[in-house]
Amino acid sequence: MGTRVIGIDEAGRGPVIGPLVIAGVSIGDKVREYFKEIGVKDSKMLSMRRIFQLAPIIKKHSLYDVIIKSAKEIDDRFSSSKNLNYLELNDMAKIANELKGEKVIVDSPSANTEAVRKYLSKLVKDKEIIARNYADRDFIEVGAASIIAKATRETEIKKIKELFEYDFGSGYPSDPLTKKFLLVLQSTGKLDEYPYKEYIRKTWFTIKNLKNVTLDKFI
Repeated sequence: MGTRVIGIDEAGRGPVIGPLVIAGVSIGDKVREYFKEIGVKDSKMLSMRRIFQLAPIIKKHSLYDVIIKSAKEIDDRFSSSKNLNYLELNDMAKIANELKGEKVIVDSPSANTEAVRKYLSKLVKDKEIIARNYADRDFIEVGAASIIAKATRETEIKKIKELFEYDFGSGYPSDPLTKKFLLVLQSTGKLDEYPYKEYIRKTWFTIKNLKNVTLDKFI
């Protein structure tokens, strides 16, 4: 049957709005070849349309697990973890322990891949751990996980936009639509009100730097 391998990746590490999604996919040799044939790869190399086409196929043919970390959980990370890397790695370990597989390949959140491998090895027992940068590009399992993570996050973002009744763009700090939305919230005093406070990462420098930007820039 060959080795069953677990691939783990995330989506939404950098945005100021919305959750961080960590996904794991466990597959064997036969499914790995099938995924390669249908074009499973790093989600950054795929259109959103293709991501949403592939996500249900991946779920159907693999064992998978998804953890969604809210903006509040991310803001509270210093009370429970050292930094965002550890928050992410702890959830990667949970997924690795949950899914069946002899080997675990993770897209490392740090350039120090050996430190990541050692940390995960302490939390994940009886499984070989491989931590790589660009693992989503180099391993089908991790590419599949990146697709699940991206599709899940985009679905969550759509829900948030419907709740806010406002299209704030991607939620990333570099997005002008996102910046303008945050400035409007701050200028109207709604940044700390429900529902906005539940989905915006207050510890991001984007929020801290809002006081140095004016709406005139966007008008």
